[in-house]
Amino acid sequence: MSTADPLFGPYGSSALPYIDRFAAHGANAFWFYGFDAAAIEACEQHGVAACVEFKTFRADFDARPELIPIGVDGQPIRYGELVQGVCLSQHEFLAETEANLLDGLRRFAPTGIWLDYLTYAGWFETPEPDLQESCFCPACIADFCAATGIDATTPQQILATAAGAWTRHKCERIAGFAAHYAALIKAHHPECIVGAYMCPWTPEEYDGALARIFAQDYHLLAPSIDIFTPLIYATKSGRPPTWGRDFLTQAPAFIPAGKPVQLILDALDFPESLLATAEAQQPGWGVQLFGGAHVFADAERAAIIARAVEQMRGKGDAA
Repeated sequence: MSTADPLFGPYGSSALPYIDRFAAHGANAFWFYGFDAAAIEACEQHGVAACVEFKTFRADFDARPELIPIGVDGQPIRYGELVQGVCLSQHEFLAETEANLLDGLRRFAPTGIWLDYLTYAGWFETPEPDLQESCFCPACIADFCAATGIDATTPQQILATAAGAWTRHKCERIAGFAAHYAALIKAHHPECIVGAYMCPWTPEEYDGALARIFAQDYHLLAPSIDIFTPLIYATKSGRPPTWGRDFLTQAPAFIPAGKPVQLILDALDFPESLLATAEAQQPGWGVQLFGGAHVFADAERAAIIARAVEQMRGKGDAA
C-alpha cells in the first residue's frame, strides 16, 4: 500500500475486538501501540492495514530521572503525569529505542510505522500548556556549540545571544533522528509508510512553540516523513470541534507541498470533530480516530464514520 491510498481507522488496541466491522464502516487501517503481534495478525486476517505507533522520546521520569531534560535554571524541568521528550544526550536510552525499533522491523512488516513523541520536552494536549525551554545539560550545550561554532556555556547566554540558532539546532537534531529511524525502516521494508505524530499548532502559535519548544519543523522533517499526523484532540486542548477543519485549511501555508496530512481525531470529540473535518475542502489523507473502540462497537455511531469516510474519499477522488 502506498500514500496514494488514504488510510482511515481507529487507534488503540481496545478496538481489536471489532476489527471484523472495520470494512463495513469505511475503515481500512488500524493503529496500535508497538509491534503488537496479535494486532498485526488480526489485520492480516481481515485485510486491514497494520500501522504501528512507535515510541521514540518518552519515558517514565520517575523511573528514569537521568532522562529529564535540564531547564534554563539548570534544574530538571517541571513535569506532571503527562510529558514527552527526553534529554537527547542520554545515549543508553537512544540505543534502547533503536534496538526496540530494529527488533520490531526484523519480526514484522507493518503497512506503516508512525513515529511518536519525536520532539523535545513538553505536553500540548491541554488548554494551558507549560512551555519550558529545555535541554541545557552540559552535553547538550556542548553539542550545540560543536554543531554551530557558537561559543556559549549557559542557558541564559544561549537564549540572549543565539536563540534562533538554538531553536534551529534543536529542530535539526530532531530531524536527524527522524531521518535515521526512517532509513532503518525503509532499509528493512522499502514500501512501509513512515508517519510522524505532530504537535497540532501552527508555527506562529504560542510564540513559535512548535519549533522553539518542541523542535518540530515540517520542512526539515519532510525528506524523511511520508505522512504528517497532527494530534487534533479538541476537548483536551480547549479547542472547538472545527479545529481539524481549520488546521487543514491553514496547512498549505506551512507544510511542504505534496506532503500528505492525516489528522488523528479524539473519540471524545466524536462525531462533531469528524463531521467538521469531512466538510473541509481538502479533508486530508485519511483520518485516525484515537480511542475509537466504543464508536465501532455501536452500529449507529459506526454508521456516522462510514458516511464521513465516504464524503472524504469523494473529495479526494475529485481532487
